[in-house]
Amino acid sequence: MRFALVLLLLLAAVIFTCIPEPAAADRSEEEIRLLYEGWLLEHRRPVNALSDKESRFQVFRDNLKYIDDHNAAADAGEHAFRLGLNRFADLTNEEYRAKFLGYRSAGRNRRLSASRSGGDTVRSGKSLPSSIDWREKGAVVPVKDQSSCGSCWAFSTVAAVEGINQIVTGNLTSLSEQELIDCDTAVNEGCNGGLMDYAFEFIINNGGIDTEEDYPYQVRDGRCDIYRRNAHVVTIDGYEDVPANDEKSLQEAVANQPVSVAIEGSGRAFQLYSSGIFSEKCGVNLDHGVTAVGYGVENGKEYWIVKNSWGTDWGEDGYIRLARNVGLSSGKCGIAMQASYPIKSNPNPPNPGLSPPSPVRPPSICDNYYSCPESTTCCCVYEYNGLCFSWGCCPLEGATCCDDHYSCCPHDYPICNIEAGTCLMGKNNPLGVKALARTPAKPHWAFADADGAHSSA
Repeated sequence: MRFALVLLLLLAAVIFTCIPEPAAADRSEEEIRLLYEGWLLEHRRPVNALSDKESRFQVFRDNLKYIDDHNAAADAGEHAFRLGLNRFADLTNEEYRAKFLGYRSAGRNRRLSASRSGGDTVRSGKSLPSSIDWREKGAVVPVKDQSSCGSCWAFSTVAAVEGINQIVTGNLTSLSEQELIDCDTAVNEGCNGGLMDYAFEFIINNGGIDTEEDYPYQVRDGRCDIYRRNAHVVTIDGYEDVPANDEKSLQEAVANQPVSVAIEGSGRAFQLYSSGIFSEKCGVNLDHGVTAVGYGVENGKEYWIVKNSWGTDWGEDGYIRLARNVGLSSGKCGIAMQASYPIKSNPNPPNPGLSPPSPVRPPSICDNYYSCPESTTCCCVYEYNGLCFSWGCCPLEGATCCDDHYSCCPHDYPICNIEAGTCLMGKNNPLGVKALARTPAKPHWAFADADGAHSSA
């Protein structure tokens, strides 16, 4: 069996690397299925059932045709970039957008704390380098992977802070996105999206941010760890917004440091991007937070170097080159619309080292049989004659359980708008956030501790 798997992988590798790309119509059914099996092995994608595998294969086949058609046009000189069978090759564009985008631009307050910032950056008029790459200057940590949590805003924020910290102190320190996801919850929504400016503001008000080593990424919303929140390893003094719709000002900012930017990343070509200078048509519905870490020119085509947070098997080892100075004030995919960067001049406080273990909190008890994880709320999913026969878990403490028996709302947005799928601060207050989904409760025995003993709860 192991030999057969190795042989299959080797055969798939031959197809991936040694056979010239045919037109979509030229690929046989056998070749496409072999490609799919090799892709499954490469990306370690689990398949739950034969029916699910077949449906995923049909999506893969459709994406492969789209890739082949695009790359054939690229070979003919119609595009400056290529597409590939990356980690998203078995997702529809709708599935991809729902799972991996998380920037929230609606209602953004561009100036949260004027006292902490001098306002929008003004062009200095100074001469700028024709190209710069902050990776080469040691100000960019390796590409990280947000996975299926919509936390791109946290990764964009952290990358910008990591960059300015290295420029000022000379130390490149990987910082904690999870701290922002767990603790920066006044406006930002963890895996449901957020804004970089609010995250900068949180770091300022908190007095700093912890390291990734001490507060590692969990790919989910969690309870704020107060010990690690108080581990102020790296600080910033303020942040600035780049003037909107001004690529020259953005260039000046990026010439000085990595910059948090928002783009529209929902297009199918962006989903399947592999290499080259991305010049596909895209809009300005900003839905993804990334970091501009440089710019340059290739064969007369100007581009931005953009760090993503989807791992190194997407794009150019985790990066994308976006076309620059394309004749639109917003920039390609809106990159010049909502850019900002942290300010730092003061040294960091002494490193406190690793934080002590956090106290273990018991699970939330739903009834005599079922519980929810710590810091969550039990919500009845199926009720009959005043008795609950099935429970769900809302991923927040003190949440409101909505009457649809599916969603729930944070305690500070307690009004459920079931039709709109939102949570409101009050009946007459239009300010709202996206409602959260419940997850199934588990039997008490599922919450056994690491030693195998059942929870005392």
